[in-house]
Amino acid sequence: MKCKSLELLDQLEKQVQEHMSFVNSLEALSQETLRKRPHEGSWNILECIQHLNLYGSFYLPEITKKISESNLGHNVDFKSGFLGNYFANSILPNDKEKKIKTFRKMDPRNLMQSAEPIPVFLEQQNRLLHLLDKARSKDLTKIRIRLSFSNWIQLRLGDIFRFIIHHNTRHIVQIKNILSLTTTH
Repeated sequence: MKCKSLELLDQLEKQVQEHMSFVNSLEALSQETLRKRPHEGSWNILECIQHLNLYGSFYLPEITKKISESNLGHNVDFKSGFLGNYFANSILPNDKEKKIKTFRKMDPRNLMQSAEPIPVFLEQQNRLLHLLDKARSKDLTKIRIRLSFSNWIQLRLGDIFRFIIHHNTRHIVQIKNILSLTTTH
């Protein structure tokens, strides 16, 4: 995939704002609704948000560090890498919703839950918006960010942004599905 860097950042920024708006609306729901599981062994809404927070806790500091260390100026075009494009596209939800097993360290059921995952998520998304803004003056192709599950694989900054935001989209859709299943029974 090849595109204009600023157009990509604009598109991603819009998606983050949509995610924030939706998650902000969840604060009006009862704790019972937020904690209700649609099926035995599945995640509830707060666990979905906490899962996203775990990813944010890893990637946001990594991106912040790499952006601040980089002296590479803006590049008009962004060219996605093969692996980065694969990861970013494969995490998007689709009609044939395939389950993707999460890594143990990113499973919210294996960890102490944050008392307030929604405000943490919103704060992380504000930080993500700030990083997207800072990235406007950087080279999205040449700056590399390591993956949470591998110290050896690094993806281009533009691909990491796409992966994180597409991953958020996937779990926003999951939350909407949970709401439709738990509020109709």
